[in-house]
Amino acid sequence: MRRSGAAAAATAVPGAEPTAEAGAGPIPAPAAVPSVRQTLRTEFPFQLPRGYVDESGTVHQDGVMRLATARDELVPLRDVRVQENPAYLSVVLLGRVITRLGTVAMVHDGIVENMFASDLAFLQDFYRQINAEGHTRAAVQCPHCAEPFEVELGGSRLGES
Repeated sequence: MRRSGAAAAATAVPGAEPTAEAGAGPIPAPAAVPSVRQTLRTEFPFQLPRGYVDESGTVHQDGVMRLATARDELVPLRDVRVQENPAYLSVVLLGRVITRLGTVAMVHDGIVENMFASDLAFLQDFYRQINAEGHTRAAVQCPHCAEPFEVELGGSRLGES
């Protein structure tokens, strides 16, 4: 009958090195793993190409977008506006993840829907970049000549990852 490594170690002779199995040799000591604390960047600054113009005529270009959560992508699917018009998904989603836009007190989907189309396109692309680990390109290989090249994976609508 075979014993597990833990059982063998428990019945080992005091002072002897523990072994994994009879004749397998000593069990190496676990390597010291340095505790490196990694920080995750969750907010990303951006500058709109044109800028959001508020009701007083002030142009707001500088903003911050945070990484999206699963909830950010799921909650808008229950929104009646999104159910009636799926293209509205990106407006609602961006309204959730933009945390700052110039001096606008609170960013929401109403702000996003009043942006210029070029700024909306910029934000959709920016969203894809930061939520796809910074890139939307993949390295592939031609099936005929085996030449490596990159392809753009972007282009899908927001929230459909």
